[in-house]
Amino acid sequence: MIMNNDYINVIGAGLAGCEAAYQAANRGVEVRLYEMKPKKFTPAHHSNNFAELVCSNSLRSDDLSNAIGVLKAELRAMNSLVMEAADNTKVPAGSALAVDRELFSEYITKKVKNHPNITVIEKEITTINADEITIIATGPLTSDVFADYIQNELKLDGLHFYDAAAPIVDFETIDMNKAFFASRYNKGDADYINCPMNEKQYRLFYNELINAQEAELHEFDKNGQKLTVFEGCMPVEVMAKRGFETLLYGPLKPVGIENPVSKETYYAVVQLRKENEQGTMYNLVGFQTHLTFSEQKRVFSMIPGLENASFLRYGVMHRNTYLNSPNYLTEFYSLRDNRNIYFAGQITGVEGYIESVSSGFVAGINASRRLRQLAEIDFTSETIIGALAHYVNDGAYSGNFQPMNANFGIVSPLKHKVKGGKKIRNQELANRSLEKIDLLKGEILR
Repeated sequence: MIMNNDYINVIGAGLAGCEAAYQAANRGVEVRLYEMKPKKFTPAHHSNNFAELVCSNSLRSDDLSNAIGVLKAELRAMNSLVMEAADNTKVPAGSALAVDRELFSEYITKKVKNHPNITVIEKEITTINADEITIIATGPLTSDVFADYIQNELKLDGLHFYDAAAPIVDFETIDMNKAFFASRYNKGDADYINCPMNEKQYRLFYNELINAQEAELHEFDKNGQKLTVFEGCMPVEVMAKRGFETLLYGPLKPVGIENPVSKETYYAVVQLRKENEQGTMYNLVGFQTHLTFSEQKRVFSMIPGLENASFLRYGVMHRNTYLNSPNYLTEFYSLRDNRNIYFAGQITGVEGYIESVSSGFVAGINASRRLRQLAEIDFTSETIIGALAHYVNDGAYSGNFQPMNANFGIVSPLKHKVKGGKKIRNQELANRSLEKIDLLKGEILR
């Protein structure tokens, strides 16, 4: 394929698009970043800023025994914009990395808009020039018009699943005579608010939850499609319907939590995590939901400590779109049939904030290298960032491709047996991954 441009187009200023644009621009490449906000919003977006977090404000574990923690370390080592923003706007969340979502988005927006090599164009894109190097990072809420173009004109199959967000409450309205601050197993600071339940309270709550009225899907969600949900962001009511004890092993797990004063333990515990730096807002951890707003108020107010809570934002559900990527994408996130066109973010089938960032990072690096006529970089399956790229490229999954979070299961196994169990093995995988990134760093930063 010929290349007609001496610049790169990036479509979409979400996490993946901003990371891709920033990485390309930092390598001296001119970037034209197209974003339809504020002229047009998706049903799940509300802010004018870039990189808006529409689900949780948690970027998950920062522990290197966890694959997502390793992925963050890889990105930090390679000067990721999103990780820089997260580290500068974090809020207490135990061993997890959580951010003040407003400050986080503002930080990224300023860095992108002030970059001398990035031109932001407020415009909805519905077609592309196949001869120009372009990164499509329109996200899981790609507009219907552009999704149709991708599916029909680029001849790429689109698939759908449904995603949900959790409600947020006003801290001042939480009854702290019933709730208490504590961390599980007393690890780290007591950053979570815990709302405890005895068995009777849980049974009442459970029965109301599984029988509560769900909201109708918005017009953009209907389309006659079967309702399927991604396991990692499942509505709490859907999870509950799997069985009475399911929540007790999920978001209401009581293990490791005790009242710091009375030392009492409980049958079930709902945790709330700080939503912003000031600590004025807290979200219900694991309570993504598709209930009507009135039912959310009624049912969630049954949680001890939240009887009179003021809900600042109710949970919502929305449709996510992703490609059957193993049929179409290379390990560089470019199309096999047109190497000028790259995809990044959840539309590729990576699932999660940081996973989306990683795809944007790879696409941005390699699109800039293609423009400069340098060989593209394969991060290999020995790294988490590379393992995700190879997962979306692996034809073995093409018949049953599903969104994937970072995990050690997709990483190339060690070539030797490890004594000491899973934890030791994961630590060795983490060490190998970061060593590989260190070896590649000189080339990556070009």
